Amino acid sequence: MSLTLHNFFRSSTSTRLRAALNLKGLEYDYLAYALRKGETRTPEYLAKNPQGLVPSLELEDGTTLIQSLAIIEWLEETHPEPALLPADPLGRARVRGLACMIACEIHPLNNLRVLFRLRDQFGADEAAQKAWFTHWVATTFDALEEALQDARTGRYCHGDTPGLADLCLYAQVWNNRRFDIPVADWPTIARIFAELDALPAFRDAAPPNQPDAA
Repeated sequence: MSLTLHNFFRSSTSTRLRAALNLKGLEYDYLAYALRKGETRTPEYLAKNPQGLVPSLELEDGTTLIQSLAIIEWLEETHPEPALLPADPLGRARVRGLACMIACEIHPLNNLRVLFRLRDQFGADEAAQKAWFTHWVATTFDALEEALQDARTGRYCHGDTPGLADLCLYAQVWNNRRFDIPVADWPTIARIFAELDALPAFRDAAPPNQPDAA
């Protein structure tokens, strides 16, 4: 199966999807888009993804999948090994909940479109943008750190196998580095990130290791 990943090296949603593809052992063609240059706003790309966002995953027949969590769920359904979700319903619900704390509570408030709007409409300078970004990270990471004090947390967010929540955690910690947010403020998150960063599937997905990294 031929897969084409439309993405941007620094995008946290792209990072989490790259790590998922790597964990599943799936090869893909890498297409890079410079978001600040508007390269996802071209008619050609909008025909694939009307939101003009990354990542998108294009299948061999031209079908294009959008939204990273939906794409990862598709990967889980079509390539079930290794599993990214636990076998039991309660475990799956917990992992999805941890993942959504990042994907639904931090990312939508801190993505590039929001930061640009803060700058252009409200005159937020770099310091104000950093304060905004840091506030929403800390609000959720404080709660995530507490949620990870659960007996079901193991080497990773849930047990000793990396899964959906770890994909989101890993990508968000990398994203936080853009604003110099120290992961050490959250010891359990820091420990899990270090464990993940030692795995080739995650390390190879990290922003600085992509062909368009700058």
